[in-house]
Amino acid sequence: GNTVLYGATGGEVFFCGIAGERFAVRNSGVMAVVEGVGDHGCEYMTGGRVIVLGETGKNFAAGMSGGIAYVLVENQSFHSRCNTEMVELEIVSELQEQKWLRKWIERHQDYTKSYRAASLLENWEKTLSQFVKVMPIEYRAVLEKMKNKSSIK
Repeated sequence: GNTVLYGATGGEVFFCGIAGERFAVRNSGVMAVVEGVGDHGCEYMTGGRVIVLGETGKNFAAGMSGGIAYVLVENQSFHSRCNTEMVELEIVSELQEQKWLRKWIERHQDYTKSYRAASLLENWEKTLSQFVKVMPIEYRAVLEKMKNKSSIK
């Protein structure tokens, strides 16, 4: 459906299938796994995490100021569909984050019996190399500042 998770503040959701437009708009705390989204996914997102195991529509991450999205990019169309005014696209390079991502895809497969997730897990090395991390620029700065502050103590 459209506008699923609009303004959601907490919890976990696993969708076996593709969501419509405006998925996770204004998400401020939900952890979600979905197999594709329509236009304007993660628009104005301020928190939480979203894993997209498939294609996105246009204008993904427009106005996204917080939270993190992970998008499986099997072709280069995502780069032209993502609104990069407030976010940067990165590879998932840290081992801890790679393990976290796999764990959530495993949970998605366990809960939904998703063939998509099972296939991605069977070819994990290839799958991992196709993920793009969508990171809000200012959110990263805040996280780094918090990390530096805690290491001083």
